[in-house]
Amino acid sequence: MSSSQSVRMALISSYVPRRCGLATFTHNLATAISEVSHAPLGDPRSGIRIVAMNDQPGAYSYDTEVIAEIHQQRRNDYRNAADIINTSRIDAVSLQHEYGLFGGDCGEHLFDLLDRLRKPLISTLHSVLSEPSPKQREVVERICATSSTVVVMVARAKMLLAEVYGVPTERIRVIPHGVPDVPFGDTEPFKKRFDVSNRPMILTFGLLGPGKSLETVIEALATVVPDHPDLAYIILGVTHPSVRREQGELYRLSLERRVVELNIQNNVLFHNHYVSDDDLREYLQAADIFVTPYRDKEQITSGTLAYAMACGKAVISTPYWHAQELLVNGSGRLVEFGDVQGFSDAIGELIADRGKRLSMQRAAYDRCRSMVWPNVGRQYVDALTEAIGSHAEQSAERPATRGARMRMSLPELCSDHLDTMTDDTGIFQHAVYGTPNRHHGYCSDDNARALIVASMGWSLFQDDRWLAHMDCYLGFLHYAHVPETNRFRNMMSYDRRWLDKEESDDCQGRVVWALGYLMSHAPSDSARQLATDLFRCAIPMIETLRYPRSWSLSILGLHYYLRAIPDDHAVRKVKIALADRLNAAFDVHEAEDWPWFENVVTYDNGRIPQALIIAGHQLDRADLVDRGLRTLRWLLEIQTAPQGHLSIIGNDGWLVRGEPRAAFDQQPLEAAALIAACKAAYRASGDRYWLDEMRRCLEWYLGKNDVGVSMVDFKTRGCFDGLKRTGVNHNQGAESLVSWLLSLAIMHEMQTGDAPEVGKTTAYSFRPELCQ
Repeated sequence: MSSSQSVRMALISSYVPRRCGLATFTHNLATAISEVSHAPLGDPRSGIRIVAMNDQPGAYSYDTEVIAEIHQQRRNDYRNAADIINTSRIDAVSLQHEYGLFGGDCGEHLFDLLDRLRKPLISTLHSVLSEPSPKQREVVERICATSSTVVVMVARAKMLLAEVYGVPTERIRVIPHGVPDVPFGDTEPFKKRFDVSNRPMILTFGLLGPGKSLETVIEALATVVPDHPDLAYIILGVTHPSVRREQGELYRLSLERRVVELNIQNNVLFHNHYVSDDDLREYLQAADIFVTPYRDKEQITSGTLAYAMACGKAVISTPYWHAQELLVNGSGRLVEFGDVQGFSDAIGELIADRGKRLSMQRAAYDRCRSMVWPNVGRQYVDALTEAIGSHAEQSAERPATRGARMRMSLPELCSDHLDTMTDDTGIFQHAVYGTPNRHHGYCSDDNARALIVASMGWSLFQDDRWLAHMDCYLGFLHYAHVPETNRFRNMMSYDRRWLDKEESDDCQGRVVWALGYLMSHAPSDSARQLATDLFRCAIPMIETLRYPRSWSLSILGLHYYLRAIPDDHAVRKVKIALADRLNAAFDVHEAEDWPWFENVVTYDNGRIPQALIIAGHQLDRADLVDRGLRTLRWLLEIQTAPQGHLSIIGNDGWLVRGEPRAAFDQQPLEAAALIAACKAAYRASGDRYWLDEMRRCLEWYLGKNDVGVSMVDFKTRGCFDGLKRTGVNHNQGAESLVSWLLSLAIMHEMQTGDAPEVGKTTAYSFRPELCQ
């Protein structure tokens, strides 16, 4: 396949109309490849397709070339995208990698796509770090190992990949950042549009944030303006979304404030908007000087720098790596990081010396002629063609595989019924069918569990819809706190009156569990601090709890607290004391045929072995882990029907030692506790038996139960309150809802989606490293 022939490829990246530099880059690259292949982008004959990365669900309206969308935090989306590519007529895939684009720790959700992809892959790395963290290194090494060819944009990146990441140099191609092909010419015709006619114009563009270090240029201009009072410095671009999310417009406001303090407000012009490619070219064609004062030495790629040089601008830049490589042979000026005087001298010199400025502009323009998009497009087509050929050879040598995996299509973790059941006070306890029953008000038990659900939803998917719920439930627990006793009230009427005469120990344990979980997964410092304050108030109370279930629930909270604050030795002692108490409770009643801590098995039973396993694993106590695993296995065995499905002990009599167990009513609470306990068991033991059991427990909700009916109402997205001999209890209250959501969230977290291979029983595709 020559570069003049059509190539059928998919690009995986962010994409227009999403407003980020990588989306624009990908659109330009796709357009260039389409033009090389003589089929315009968007034409049905074009072989270019896009898999678009989204930071918000449903936020962008894409053109027809987009064949799949991946929400960056939804792991199922990655695997679905791989399936779409695998079953399409696409010949090869081009992955555009940048940190922050993909979900998970350092973008590890991408593994779900790469592990499933069956098409030849080339990957473009837009950042290559010289000192990566262990996880960053792992991600890059996995991408490189999966790719036929790795593309970087500068020679230094190729050197780093070889020396730091061990990638063979013969598998690395240097293809420069593409640039527009514009004529070299006079700036004055373009200045009128921006109201800077007959003024020397300096430009910076891109998403604003502290890393841009624009304050360096502003300070420098204060000493240049007295000699060049007509100078205009345009700062073009909106604040980076992640900066705005964390800090608002503080950085931009600090720049504006300093401009006023220096009395150069007539010279520094903020154009606070995102511009199209066409508008950007006109800004660049109007500029005389382009500045990039960035502070990150390891910036390996700068599209703004490449674009400015291609438009024939005199460039003044700090010596980050891309600038060092591009600004050679008189095509620009390098100034040390943070050197205000250096920028002042360079700007003043280029404004005063028109001949020197024109010479630098021409050198920059000539330097980038080989980087225009049509040339870059041809190089990518050549790389893809080579990858297709090598992939075909490897496929011919690869033995045929048997026993294809079938994965479980997990339902979305949906907050619809949670929205229905929650008002501005908290989550209602009960429902009449799918409608909140206000007669029964609220309780801390349910608000604590709902807080964990909201925290898990945020942690897994980074979806803002969970944040309001999180704040609501945390606020309820804060109001439930009694400072005099450091206990938490439980029952509240609809008119916000506390109804408890005595707070239950189980409630205290659930609140401690929720607060600890939030400490370990908080989306903000303020939420983490409030959870920490409440938790620390509760520590003396924890030691007074009287019952094994409350100890178990508190151990879960202490576990997450110690993940957030591992050096708190006093809290560690509390955890050890509770674990010893729980362990000792078994000694009184346990026998070979009854590995339990009391003579009746009642509710939320999985939390007991879960606490033993987690405590033992964190405290390096094999005795606790072994007892927890043994107890959990017994719970699962006695709740297994002859047909093999989960059959939960009913609450109409429970299971009393020496007597037949109650078959109904079965509660969703128990399935949730068993799933969480199996997760802990797998993490502690590595035995895939527990993964099979997790799937079996989830299937109880979905109809694989004693009555053969679904416990989930997929119209309301609620969960029925119980399973009766005659069917479901049609009410959909808080306990059942949060139990279902907690179960589903853990399954998404663990990705318990793949069925066993043919002839095997314990071959699910899980990642132990994700079971944290």
